[in-house]
Amino acid sequence: MDQVAAGVHQLRIKRFVNVYFVEAGNDKEWVLVDTGLPGSDKEIRAAADKQFGPGAKPQAIILTHGHLDHLGSAKELAAAWGVPVLVHPLELPYVTGQAKYPPRDPTVGGTLAFMSRFFPTDLPNISEVVQPLNPDDEAVPYLANWRWVHVPGHAPGQIALFREADHTLLGADAFATTDHESVPKVLLGVPKISVAGAPFNYDWAQCRESVQKLAALEPRHIGCGHGPVLTGLQAMVDLQHLANDYPLPAQGRYLREPARVDASGVEHLPPAPADKLPRQAAAIGLGLLLAGGAWLLVGGRRKRRAM
Repeated sequence: MDQVAAGVHQLRIKRFVNVYFVEAGNDKEWVLVDTGLPGSDKEIRAAADKQFGPGAKPQAIILTHGHLDHLGSAKELAAAWGVPVLVHPLELPYVTGQAKYPPRDPTVGGTLAFMSRFFPTDLPNISEVVQPLNPDDEAVPYLANWRWVHVPGHAPGQIALFREADHTLLGADAFATTDHESVPKVLLGVPKISVAGAPFNYDWAQCRESVQKLAALEPRHIGCGHGPVLTGLQAMVDLQHLANDYPLPAQGRYLREPARVDASGVEHLPPAPADKLPRQAAAIGLGLLLAGGAWLLVGGRRKRRAM
């Protein structure tokens, strides 16, 4: 694991998504932040045993939001450890099966948007173990000196965690610490503060405001849902640059009109633009099929002539 700051450790799952082990002031009490992809529970438990001792378990699991790469192993870990899973109240409809997130937007453009067409949409139901955070109290349960910050736009109840004492920030998917549009850079962990999760961002104005809110905290130790640990003055400066010049996509479903959400889920969706890729793929597939048939036909004729 990589150290973000004192008592804060990052574990990379499949070189793509991060979870965090945050100590509560001593080496025996701690909290797990996010749970990675489905099937990550054994890897996370093994890392916990190595860091805190055999059979170690946290006081709670905190989800920054309920997307599959953060919620994925929460149900299994909560059951194995017998601990609650805490989320912002606005995430409850999505993690309990009552609602679905605003649809992803593959038309926003970019590598991640292309890949998002093939991501699963169903989420594990954690209604038996989930508990809401108190929306009127930003203190993080079990973690003294930490507070949570509501940073919507990517998910309605997305939160970041911040420790004022040393300006440590766990930024969730409000932004990324690697180029989220480059698969090789994500897998290699090449550091760069950038926009995160474009095809899942349902309100671009809120995304920009969330980054600005986090940049105003002047973090010096940064860990996000995707990308390596960043520390020092340059990390703070780079985040401020993103906040000052937040790039909007050139196109996409939510560019000019966001989805609207409330406590029960999605209230309104803008019309979905035409997604040309499926038709293009079908046309290419038909063309290959026809070409293959013609090749077999010509080949068969040549073979009969040769005989």
